[in-house]
Amino acid sequence: MKLLAEIPWRAWKGPLTDDLERVQGGFGLGQVPARWKPDATTGLICGFCATGCGLTAHLVDGEAVNLTPDPHFPVNLGMACPKGWEALVPLESPDRATLPLLRNPTSGAMEAVSWSRALGEFASRMKLVQQRHGPHSIAFLSTGQICTEEMALLGALFKFGMGGLHCDSNTRQCMATAHVAYKQSLGFDAPPYTYADFEESDCLVFVGSNPAVAHPILWQRVLRNRRSPEIVVLDPRKTETAMAATLHVPLAPKSDLTLLYGLAAALIGRGAVDRPFIDAHTRGFPDFEAFVKDFTPERVCSEAGITRALFDRLVECIATRARVSYWWTMGVNQGHESTRTAQALINLALMTGQIGKPGTGANSITGQCNAMGSRIFSNVTNLFGGREFSNPSHRAEVESLLRLPAGTVPTENSWAYDQIVDGIESGAIRGLWVIATNSSHSWIQQSRFNDLLGRLEFLVVQDLYTTTETAQRADLLLPAAGWAEKEGTFINSERRFGMVKRVRRAPGQALSDFQIFRLVAEAWGCSQILEVWHSPEAVFGLLKELSRGRPCDISGIDDYRAIDALGGIQWPFTTAMRDQLMDPATDLPLEALPEARVSEVRERRLFADGQFATPDGRAVFWYASPQPPPDTTDAEFPWVLLTGRGSSSQWHTNTRTAKSPVLRQLYPQACYVEIHPDDAAQIGLRPQGRIRVRSRRAELVADACITPMVQPGQVFIPMHYSEVNPLIRSVVDPYSRQPSYKFCAVTLEALPPS
Repeated sequence: MKLLAEIPWRAWKGPLTDDLERVQGGFGLGQVPARWKPDATTGLICGFCATGCGLTAHLVDGEAVNLTPDPHFPVNLGMACPKGWEALVPLESPDRATLPLLRNPTSGAMEAVSWSRALGEFASRMKLVQQRHGPHSIAFLSTGQICTEEMALLGALFKFGMGGLHCDSNTRQCMATAHVAYKQSLGFDAPPYTYADFEESDCLVFVGSNPAVAHPILWQRVLRNRRSPEIVVLDPRKTETAMAATLHVPLAPKSDLTLLYGLAAALIGRGAVDRPFIDAHTRGFPDFEAFVKDFTPERVCSEAGITRALFDRLVECIATRARVSYWWTMGVNQGHESTRTAQALINLALMTGQIGKPGTGANSITGQCNAMGSRIFSNVTNLFGGREFSNPSHRAEVESLLRLPAGTVPTENSWAYDQIVDGIESGAIRGLWVIATNSSHSWIQQSRFNDLLGRLEFLVVQDLYTTTETAQRADLLLPAAGWAEKEGTFINSERRFGMVKRVRRAPGQALSDFQIFRLVAEAWGCSQILEVWHSPEAVFGLLKELSRGRPCDISGIDDYRAIDALGGIQWPFTTAMRDQLMDPATDLPLEALPEARVSEVRERRLFADGQFATPDGRAVFWYASPQPPPDTTDAEFPWVLLTGRGSSSQWHTNTRTAKSPVLRQLYPQACYVEIHPDDAAQIGLRPQGRIRVRSRRAELVADACITPMVQPGQVFIPMHYSEVNPLIRSVVDPYSRQPSYKFCAVTLEALPPS
C-alpha cells in the first residue's frame, strides 16, 4: 500500500469507476472485504468538525472504498473519532439528491427537471423578485461546510454579479462571537494557537467546552500533555470533560461573565499580572482594572453559586502556573452576552501575558469544518481577507485584484442571519437561496422560521439530500456533491489549510457547489465577472493575492501540492516566510522543504512579538456589566434548560450522522432529557419514565435520563434533536448577533413510561 508522499499529484482525480454498486453500503470502522485490495491511497481532510483531521482514503480503481486516520498528519496523529471512520457512509445514502427538482405549482409535488430548466427557473424567478421588490430583495444563507474556494465564488457571484447584498452563513450560529471578539480585542479574527498548546500548557481552562465529546481528537491531544497540567472546567453540567478534570467549577448557568471578572479582580489583587506586557502591548487596562474592583469574591460566589474555597482554588490554579491557556466553544459563543464573555477570557490572557507563547492563549475552538474559511474568505459579512465593505480603500483593492469595474463592490455590510429572517417577515426579502445548511432544523425558534419560509415567492435549496427539513420546503432543489466528491480547501481551528479531494463520484447529476455557482453565473448572464474564477485551484490563487499584506496572508503557499505534501499550512504564511525557509535562487517548490524545517510551516503561534493587528499594534480590553438572561426563571418555569453536544457520534442536525448504521447505534434514537435525581423525585419521575418539558414558547415529550451530571434546578437536552429549538427564546448577542441557545426557562412534568 502506497503512502501519501508516494502518490503522484492528482492521482486521486481518477479514473473513477462507473460501477458504483460495489462501493455502496458502507463497511464502518475500516473493514474492507479482502477482494477489495486497495491499489492506492491518498490523504484528505475530514469533512465534519473543524479539528481538521487527516484521513487516508484507500482507493480501488481510483475511487475511495474506505478511510483510516493518517498516522503522519500533524493534527490527529493517527487518531479519528467515530464520525471520521464513517465519513464515506453518508455519501451512499438512498436519499441523496441526484437530479434537480422543481415544485409543480398545481400539484405541489417535486418533479425532476434538467439542469438547463432548473438554472433557467433560478435566474428568471430570482430576477423577477428583484424587478418587483428591488435588487436587495433576494438573499442567501450559506454554510461553514463547503470548500473555501466555493464560498469565495458564491460571495463574488452574489454581490458582484447578481446584484444582491444580504447574505450570511450558518457560521453565525457557531463562530460569529469569536470572530467579533477577536476582531475588537486583537484587531483581526485570529485564533492565536496551535494544537501543540494542548500538550504544552500547565493549566488548561475550558469554559463552556466539552472537548471529550465535541472535539475528541483535541481531547486526546490534552491527554498527551506530560506537564501534569491542571485541567479546569467551568460548566454548569458535569460533562465528560469535567469528570476527567482536576477542577470542575459548576457555576450557575450564564454567570460566567461575573465569574471571569471576579477572577480578573482576584489575580490583580494578588499581583499575578504581567505589568510590563500590559504597558507595552495593550490599551485600556487601567479602566478595566477599576471596573473589576466591584467583582468581589463574595459577589462572585453568590452570583455564580459556588463556594469561596472553590473560587480560591480556581484563582490559585491560574495564578501559580507558568503556562495558562483558555479554551471556549459554544457554551460561551451561544449566549446573550457572548462577545463580552469571550473577551473576558481574552482579557485574562492579555493581563497575565499568556499569549503568543507555548501553552498559552485565549483560544476559541471552531465548530464546522470550514467556519474559518467562511469567516475570512466568503465575502459575506466581511469583504475578502477580513476587509470592510465600508472602507473605500478596501473596496478599491478588491476591485483592482479581481479586475472589477470601479463601484462594483457594495459599500455597505450585509444583514446578519437574524436580520435576513426578520426581513422575510417584513417583506423586504422575497427570494431565498439556502446552500448546504438545514435552517429549518437548526435556526433558533425553528417554528417561526418555517412559517416565514411560506411567505417567500421563491425558495431554492442546494443540498446533498432531498429529505432535510429545509429541502422539503423548497420550490427548487439543486443536487450538490458532498465532501470527498469535489476538491478545494478547508481551514481548521488552528488556521491550518487542508486539502479536500475528489475520491468519489457524485451520484446521478449532482454537481460540486463550485460547478453549480459557475452555471448560475452563466444562466444569470454575469459570467464575465467571473472570468478568473474558472477552477478551485485558480480561485485559491486569487485568495493568495486577496490575502497579501493582510493578517491572514497566504501568499507564500505555492499551490495545492504544497498544502498536501506538508500536512497542511497555517496562516499566515507570507512570501517572506517562504523565502526564509526556501532559497528563492533554487526555484524549488515548497513541498521540497527539508524535513527538519517542516515544523516551521506546520505550527506557528500568533502574537509572539506582542504586536497585534489594531492600528496602534496594541490589544484592547473590552468589558461591560453582566446582564441577566432574558428568559428568566419564575414560579411557573423554575428549571433552566441547557443544550449542547450529545455524543461524539452526532453532528449538528444529524443530517449525515443519521445515515450511518454504526453511528446510529452509538447514540439514543429518540430525544432524551437529563435530570438530577432530586428533581426527578420532586416531580415523581421514575427510571425509564417519560417527561414533558415546556417553555414559554413550546413543549416536547422525551425519554428521561436521571443522572447527577446535571445540577438540581437544571435539565439538559442534546441540540441534535429537532424538537429542541422551538423551546428556545429568539435572542441574539448585540455585537456578534449570534443566537443564545444555552439558557431557557422551563417547567417539567413526569409522564408514565410509554
